[in-house]
Amino acid sequence: MPLFKTIAVNSQTTVKIWKITESYKDLKNAIQLKPENEIRVSGMKSEIHQRGFLSVRCLLRSLGYSDVDLYYDTNGKPHLMDGKFISITHSFQFSAVIISDEKVGIDIEKQRDKISLIAHKFVDYEFDYLNESAVDYIKKLTILWCVKESLYKLFATPGLSFKSHCLVIPFSDDEDFTTAWIDFNGRKCKYVTHYVEFEGFTCAYALKSK
Repeated sequence: MPLFKTIAVNSQTTVKIWKITESYKDLKNAIQLKPENEIRVSGMKSEIHQRGFLSVRCLLRSLGYSDVDLYYDTNGKPHLMDGKFISITHSFQFSAVIISDEKVGIDIEKQRDKISLIAHKFVDYEFDYLNESAVDYIKKLTILWCVKESLYKLFATPGLSFKSHCLVIPFSDDEDFTTAWIDFNGRKCKYVTHYVEFEGFTCAYALKSK
């Protein structure tokens, strides 16, 4: 079982990252799906998405849960039957889950040059401290995307905009965390966000600041 990384964020929060090296068949044989998810995964056109879906269920099993413990609301947000909070992500050969007693969000993305083409769609204030000519520009854009995506999943409110409502405080090269804010419809919420980089990917997760 290629459990790639486990992060004990705090006593109530755990992140687990899976490197998807198994075949679809091996992943499928390792878990048991609800009937509706059997239909869902068999209907996916991409094997990458199928394996990502199944690897998330393997992560759930490593955390003591099964597919029947997971359900989604009308907005597509995942929930656990026992009331704990969960967020899920997968990108190419990696997937991740964060589970906590408090609201959380997580995202994984592959670091790719093409993110610079859409930077104007999700970056606003942060352009003030980004250096487009820096060698780590793509990495920092990917961190920003992952942080804002994790905030979006945590906040789970229709109409929230990465660019207009999510603000990420400057972060240094020797740190793996930063502060972020959501300013939306009169609500101002502060979050602590962490990120980790590995094998050309970035993973970020967000929790409400104490």
